[in-house]
Order: sequence, then C-alpha cells, then structure tokens
Amino acid sequence: MTVTVTDRAATRISEIAGSEPACPVLRVSVEGGGCSGFQYKFDLVNARADDDFVIERHGAIVVIDPVSLQYMEGAEIDFVDDLIGAAFKINNPVATASCGCGTSFSI
Repeated sequence: MTVTVTDRAATRISEIAGSEPACPVLRVSVEGGGCSGFQYKFDLVNARADDDFVIERHGAIVVIDPVSLQYMEGAEIDFVDDLIGAAFKINNPVATASCGCGTSFSI
C-alpha cells in the first residue's frame, strides 16, 4: 500500500506551489500533538530528501518522510471545498479515531 493524492488535491497543490516558485514541493508529515494524539503538518519546501516517499501527480509533488509514512500507509490525500471551508483532508485507514476538524488522529 502507498499514499495516494486525488486529482482535486493535485490540482490545488499545483496552484499553491505555482504561487511559491522557491518552494515547489509539499511536505506532509505526522507529528505528536493535536487533540487526538497525532496531527498532520503541511509545509511548502524547496527540495526533497533522499529517503522521502515521493508522489508526483498532475504537476504536483508531495513528499513524506519515512517515519510519517508508517502512520499514513494506505492513506489518500484529498482537497475538499464545502460550507465549512476549503482544506486538505487525509483519509487514513491506519487512524482509529480523529478529531472533528480532521487534522489530528489516533492509532
């Protein structure tokens, strides 16, 4: 299993990275904290590390470090735009619970 990026997310990542030419790569990581134990972090960076898991789709480049990848195995990175607002959403089969805002989870 690997992490995937939806077409909607890839389009939005490309738009965001296009407005930041010095940082064309989206780094997704998992950190301790948040109301459920772990939280996702999104950063635009200028390069990828040698050991990063790399996803390239429709011009978007997403990287995930090996430690974070173990908490995201089989996940899907999506972009939703609804009444609450627009945001990246990670559908993570490893997570056993998540908070209402969708940015933190537990395993």
